[in-house]
This record gives sequence, C-alpha cells and structure tokens, in this order.
Amino acid sequence: MDNTAQGLEAQIQNLEKKIEAAHLPPELLEKAKGMIDILKISLRQAGNYSNLESVANYLNVISQIPFENETKDNLDLNIAKQTLDKNHYGLAEVKNRILEYLASLILNLKNGQKSNRAPIMCLVGLVGTGKTTLAYSIAQSMGRNFERIPLGGMGDVRDLRGQSRLFADAEPGQIIKKMIHTKSKNCVILLDELDRVTEAARADIMGALVELLDPEQNQAFTDHYVDYPTDLSEVLFIATVNNTTNIATAVLDRLELIQMPSYSDEEKLMIGKNYLLPKISVQSGLPQSILKIDDSVWPVIIRPLGYDSGIRSLERTIEGICRKVARLIVEGKIQQNGIITLTSQNVSQFLPH
Repeated sequence: MDNTAQGLEAQIQNLEKKIEAAHLPPELLEKAKGMIDILKISLRQAGNYSNLESVANYLNVISQIPFENETKDNLDLNIAKQTLDKNHYGLAEVKNRILEYLASLILNLKNGQKSNRAPIMCLVGLVGTGKTTLAYSIAQSMGRNFERIPLGGMGDVRDLRGQSRLFADAEPGQIIKKMIHTKSKNCVILLDELDRVTEAARADIMGALVELLDPEQNQAFTDHYVDYPTDLSEVLFIATVNNTTNIATAVLDRLELIQMPSYSDEEKLMIGKNYLLPKISVQSGLPQSILKIDDSVWPVIIRPLGYDSGIRSLERTIEGICRKVARLIVEGKIQQNGIITLTSQNVSQFLPH
C-alpha cells in the first residue's frame, strides 16, 4: 500500500472513531457505518476515493450535532428576575410577561416535561428597543447557550434547512449550524427579524418556520443536508419582529406576541447613565471614572438628531464620545489618571457629526 493509500486509510479510521464516539441515534449510526464501509471497499478494490471529502464533511457534521448533550437548566425564577433587572432598565410589563412565560416553562421542566409546548415568545417593537438583548438575557437567566439567526434579508429557505448533498456546495442550514455551535440540544435560538425575509422567499421560509415552531412537528425537523430527523423540542426559540404585517397567519398562530414599548427621555437618561456609559467606557478601554458628563448635557446626547423610539442612536452617540476621549488619551492630551468632564460649553467637540 502506497503512502497516499495509507494516509486515506488512516483518515477513514479517524472518521470511524469519531462516529463511534459521537453517540448518534442508532439509525444514523448505521447509515454512517455503511458510508464508511463503502469508502473502504472503494479504496481497496478500485483505489477510488473521489467522494471521500464529501463523505468526510458529512460525517464530521453529524458527529457534532448534540443529539444527547444538554446544559443544566437554572430553574430559579428569582435569578431570572434579577438578570432581567440587571441588564434592562424599566420594561416592567415586558419583564412580567417574560417571567410568567418562564414560570410555566420551569414548572414543566420540574415535572419532567422537557419539550416546550407553549407558543413561541415573540418580541415586537421598533429598532433599538432592546429585543435582541432581552432574548440574550433570557438565555443567560436560564443558564442556556445562546445563538442568533438573522432572518433580515434571507432569500432562500435552504439557508434555514440546508441543501441536499447531491449538490457540490451543499452544507447544513442555520438551525443545525447553530445547534452544533451551542453544543446543546436545549439551547436558546433567536429568530431575529422574522418580518424582514425577502418577498420572493417569504412563502417557503414561513413554511419552514411553521415546522420549526410547531411542537407537533419540530420533534422531527429534517435538515436536507443531514437527511435525518433532529429533535428540536427542547430548543427554546424566541422570535423578534418590527411589526407583524408580513408574518404568515400560520406562523402568527404559533407566536405569543409581547409588545416592546418606546423609551421615554427619562428612561433613556437612566439607561445612558447607569447601563450604557459604564459598559461602553470599558469596551473603549477608558480608565474607570475618567469621563464625567454633566446633567445639563444629557438631553443633547439623548436626542442628537431628534426623537428616536429605541436606544441605538443613544448607544452610538456614547460610543462616539468614548472614542474621542480615547484618542485624546493616546495622543497624550489627557492623563490616564485625569478626569474629563463634558459640559454645555465643550460637548459639541465630542458629539459625533
């Protein structure tokens, strides 16, 4: 046996070990072993290994799907409340709705009912109102791994549910990819901006979403690349939309809509002072407490371009301010142990244009 054949034989053996260690469902394990057997026969009898790469890619994918792996849930609702209050100011009604939803989920988990039979939580609100960060906080409060699938602009249902291996560039869809990345079958997956899929692909994508979100169907979700039913019943899906106009009725029937309110200037002031400024200062590398902002300046920071329902423009404005301060430090114009205070006289120098 020449060196090339020996190398291929070793590669096949490694695939075999990986499959054995992956705890695959019996039917899928049998299918994988059959593919490996065919590779061995092809290599030994004909020296034909043209499909080795395709088979190896497939076996690597299925060996990473978390059919059995899961994280331990945190079933303490008080911790969930503390997490939401720590990460988000205000939103009392939204938080109450989320806690009620989680309470029902926790009771089912304590009773041994791992699959989620409730409608999928869907946060409805304008850009910048905190939908995505709320979803992350829910995952954090439960101790679950989190992934996000952006549906905005998605134009092909194969992005969600994969492409058949008959095609040369086939790969699994986003659902399987995100589960592999979380390494847990009870992860939290955010389906972000359901209403912004492209018009041409809307019907197909909405059909796939019905299968994803329906507890009667998602126990056997079939990705076209994997070509084997995957149980998604323990995945906690959360959806976000800007509005429900473009959502299919069949999908809406499976959603529990939670309306996100717009932020008042008073709420933005508290969020800017107590949440965004400390976080962005650290992200920008600023020494602690080097940046002070007078109360008289905050109205200009909150509304640099007029009214905004969310906090995204506020976040960008604070980011711009912090970067300008960082530049002054690097250029030696401010000592790192000094303090710079934004006042009505100098704020225009720091606001991004």
